[in-house]
Amino acid sequence: MAEAHPVGFQWVMEAKRRGAHVIHVDPRFTRTSAVADKHVPLRAGSDIAFLGGLIHHVLEHDAYFHDYVVNYTNAAMIVGEDFEDTEDLDGLFSGFDATEGAYDPASWQYEGTDAVPAVSGHGPETAPGDSTAHGRERASSGPERAGSGGPVYHGRPETDPTLRHPRCVFQLLRKHFARYTPEMVEQVCGVPAADFRHVAEALTANSGRERTSTIAYAVGWTHHTVGVQYIRAASILQLLLGNVGRPGAGILALRGHASIQGSTDIPTLFNLLPGYIPMPHAHTDHDLDAFVAQDESARGYWGNMRSYVVSLLKAWWGETATADNDFRFGDLPRLTGDHGSFQTVADQIDGKVKGYFVIGENPAVGTANSRQQRLGLANLDWLVIRDLNMIETATFWRDGPEIDSGELSTADIGTEVFFLPAAAHTEKDGTFTNTQRLLQWHHKAVEPRDDQRSDLWFYYHLGRRLRDKLTQRQPQRNAEQRADDRALLDLTWDYPTHGPLDEPSAAAVLREINGTDATGAALPGYTALEPDGSTSCGCWIYSGVFADETNQSARRRPGREQSWVAPEWGWAWPANRRTLYNRASADPQGRPWSERKAYVWWDAGAGEWTGHDVPDFDKAKHPGYRPADDATGPAGIAGTDPFIMQSDGRGWLYVPAGLVDGPLPAHYEPQESPLANPLHDHQQRNPARQTYQRPENRYQPSGSEPGAEVYPYVFTTFRLTEHHTAGGMSRWLRHLCELAPAMFLEVSPELAAERGLDHLGWATVVTARSAIEGRVLVTRRIRPLRFGDRTLHQIGLPWHWGPNGITTGDAANELIGVSLDPNVHIMETKAGTCDIRPGRRPRGPALAAYVAAYRRRAGITERTGTEHADDPRESGR
Repeated sequence: MAEAHPVGFQWVMEAKRRGAHVIHVDPRFTRTSAVADKHVPLRAGSDIAFLGGLIHHVLEHDAYFHDYVVNYTNAAMIVGEDFEDTEDLDGLFSGFDATEGAYDPASWQYEGTDAVPAVSGHGPETAPGDSTAHGRERASSGPERAGSGGPVYHGRPETDPTLRHPRCVFQLLRKHFARYTPEMVEQVCGVPAADFRHVAEALTANSGRERTSTIAYAVGWTHHTVGVQYIRAASILQLLLGNVGRPGAGILALRGHASIQGSTDIPTLFNLLPGYIPMPHAHTDHDLDAFVAQDESARGYWGNMRSYVVSLLKAWWGETATADNDFRFGDLPRLTGDHGSFQTVADQIDGKVKGYFVIGENPAVGTANSRQQRLGLANLDWLVIRDLNMIETATFWRDGPEIDSGELSTADIGTEVFFLPAAAHTEKDGTFTNTQRLLQWHHKAVEPRDDQRSDLWFYYHLGRRLRDKLTQRQPQRNAEQRADDRALLDLTWDYPTHGPLDEPSAAAVLREINGTDATGAALPGYTALEPDGSTSCGCWIYSGVFADETNQSARRRPGREQSWVAPEWGWAWPANRRTLYNRASADPQGRPWSERKAYVWWDAGAGEWTGHDVPDFDKAKHPGYRPADDATGPAGIAGTDPFIMQSDGRGWLYVPAGLVDGPLPAHYEPQESPLANPLHDHQQRNPARQTYQRPENRYQPSGSEPGAEVYPYVFTTFRLTEHHTAGGMSRWLRHLCELAPAMFLEVSPELAAERGLDHLGWATVVTARSAIEGRVLVTRRIRPLRFGDRTLHQIGLPWHWGPNGITTGDAANELIGVSLDPNVHIMETKAGTCDIRPGRRPRGPALAAYVAAYRRRAGITERTGTEHADDPRESGR
């Protein structure tokens, strides 16, 4: 965190000065480790075993917060008798289809209920009756159908508040994590039992009524084939300890840079609309009624889905969106399959995608399997790039690695590249949204120079010109075409502009996102949204950011002039709440769990919730309120249920629907690992993971599979403070290049001795995809781990380099294969296997021959690593 998120880390240091105990769990000793009270190194890719061990410790030592767990989680709910755990099926949950590589979660449901597709959940990504290569898009489990609220229940789950029933969630947790002992943690993670117990005891000692603990994570957890289950494991742990919805508690996702949170809120994701509303599906969401049907029968705030969607459509199409035309719902795009970036690149190679916009990204070196990315770029008709510098994605056709190797030639690449200079963040107004959902207004410091333009300018004027051209063509269009054209021509596109460049007003856009009522006045918040078309709102969770016609995100009242919660610094969604689900900071009767941790509480005299923060609850809902059996929406949430976005109001220790790879986290090895899975002999990898069986994306043997010894070492990628992501913003700055002048490979002294590597000399790292070179940094920051009688070495690779800029070097992403978490389609970059040898890598055609020789030695075929029920004894050959 200190290395990659130094601004946020100042608050960790502030907490440490106040007495907080800081523990850093990471394969490498970093700047965070240097100031932590305890550094615990572990094997990359083994975190679920570590977290599972902590869960086991909490359960076995009765260290869980009993009253919180019973009243605020689904611990008491009884699961149907058809459910079978990984402990019953040797690494699989019930419902797995090995042919499709997918789960049917029907057997995961609670006793006494039927769960229809997840709240905010809609049809599968494929046409009814179709099958995908991995079977990921079943109607019962497709990831693009799963929203924030879990399933819609018909009936009420059977429960056992004593937590003794053998099929209640609490007892299933005990059974599932029973083997995650300190000894098993040491066997899987390489963490000595004494170090593990230090963490477990420190965490439990600092949790409960009087104390809370926070977990902070970054892409070291998410970039795995089980990345979502990493976060689930942390969620289970924090719920058991009562560390959710309370001050000083929670799980903080440290985003990749300043506004990644904002780019999912107002999404750059193919499967979401603003505010985490799912994108409609072509084969099921025929009209608005079908789209919102399941949500409207749900309890909790997703029950207001119609208001959120209609207000969004009104913001986009204004007065032309009416009840008579379904508020223009039919003009929204529809999902027809997996449109994620990796599938898109595969489609580029296969000639299915002809044009591509790359905005503020550098996939030619910054994305897993960079060669695959460049092969896709080389097969386009046109490519538009907006960036600060002439990045590798803009020049691949001229000087990319495939040009050097002879695999591609510039003369044969037909892609027409348009490079448009972008304005930097200092040259434009707008908001950043950080990890705590805090919107902070950023004022432009200087004007952009020459042809540089802001993203807002680019999209606004591109849309304006497209609309103008289409308007001019109307006389030549037939009736059907003119009707289709209205989707673009009727968009609200009347943003005010200013200055010599006609820059659109970012504040006007933010006000549109906030929303307005029928009179045109800015809305006070999302509870004012209506389903009848009388309100408009560009993103329901951001409603309130322009309340009282004031840009709330621009507030900067100093901390000494306001309360410790600092509600007048910026604005946090939703409703300026600084802690989500903060009803959980009070007991079921509405009293603080302790005076020391008082946050919000029920004021019986005033008949309302009050406290230090905006209560994340209906303000006037009495703690004793019990909804009618047929109540829906917010009215369906009891006065004791803090998790108001869940359809049952509870925090989920167990997920009966909404995830595609299991209701509980289980340890699986990474796609490529030097070790066999010690927990499940017959299931090496996540059985539901997403793989791409393609010539340019070959996988390596893993664990005890024949050939795995060819790639004996673990590698993990990391970031430096001195460089930014793939280097597009930093490799052209001389002072940063001087601070971090070359691509390097972090190895331990023991590995250097084993492979004959010299400090500051050259070395080559090779995988089944490619080989890269870098300067050797021999350091004790990364150290060997013991696994029985085997010593396992790990290699650290910074991922900032590429062939362009002032400081140049090979890209770490050349090494990485594309294997994805099946829930969110994110790649596994934080754990892989490789070999390392002294000296520089081969050049020209010799590089491909070098990599191919390794593949032959490992016996790699098109099937290697692609099986789902992958018993290592029968896999990959």
